[in-house]
Amino acid sequence: MSKMETGIILKTTGSHYRVKVSNGDIVDCTIRGKLRLKGVKTTNPVTVGDFVQVELSDKNSGVITAVNDRKNYIIRKSTNLSRESHIIAANLDQAVLVVTIEFPETQLGFIDRYLVTTEAYSIPAILVFNKVDLLNDAAIDKLNQYISIYEPIGYRCLIVSAQTGYNMNLFKELIQNKTSLISGNSGVGKSTLVNTVEPDLKLKTNIISSAHLTGKHTTTFSEMFELSFGGYIIDTPGIKGFGLIDIEKEELYHYFPEIFKLSSSCKYYNCTHIHEPGCAVIDAAKNGNISPSRYLNYLSIYSDENEKYR
Repeated sequence: MSKMETGIILKTTGSHYRVKVSNGDIVDCTIRGKLRLKGVKTTNPVTVGDFVQVELSDKNSGVITAVNDRKNYIIRKSTNLSRESHIIAANLDQAVLVVTIEFPETQLGFIDRYLVTTEAYSIPAILVFNKVDLLNDAAIDKLNQYISIYEPIGYRCLIVSAQTGYNMNLFKELIQNKTSLISGNSGVGKSTLVNTVEPDLKLKTNIISSAHLTGKHTTTFSEMFELSFGGYIIDTPGIKGFGLIDIEKEELYHYFPEIFKLSSSCKYYNCTHIHEPGCAVIDAAKNGNISPSRYLNYLSIYSDENEKYR
């Protein structure tokens, strides 16, 4: 006789799901057919971090019959052109973006697109700057420049080196007892960071190709791992870029906190902050009160939100 259980999705691989049920057992599940299709505009109706109802057929297998309401989720554009988007993870406490100044260089445009996405889905974001042991003086200056853009507008920045162990105790504290999405371009050392604080996980890592200074993807599906010191981390495939789903142009400024803050001082209530007279945001950009790179990335996202950021 089948039995109903509540569980949390730890891993998805296409149509199969690894679910941890309430008694701690790990169960391999499929999904009930009609649940897959019910008006879902994403390529995946269920994702890691989802709390689900499972009908157990035996101790090791079951069928997902329902998905509980989500606290939040984060999305990227799907590479499957027939459907719009791909949900990366659900029910997150925070999104940790691993950034490197060199080997490889993380572009500011990528950081800003990521932060817009986390703002839009109400997920607190933290920037973790890895590989500081590799930086020369000029690169350290650049690192400080990056931090001076993001800390004043409310994003916590943490400088670490997985290689030397620098500040890894702070990284461990950051993810303890929380469900954290760990993201970043391929090659920034996400897996190495996690393996350093939780060696038993043995996440796959890769060597950077010095010819073109990018890593090869080692993760193909999102996977959630339980931490021995409390909490979960979700390791995502190295993400080239985020597509901004469900964000109207007119709302974009809401997701740049420093622009949103100034917008109430604009002359026109429906100001786009691009060409209007009496725009407090344009004035602040001219006076250097808003980071030039942030403002340029706002313009870039506004004008080409249909481009592919993959």
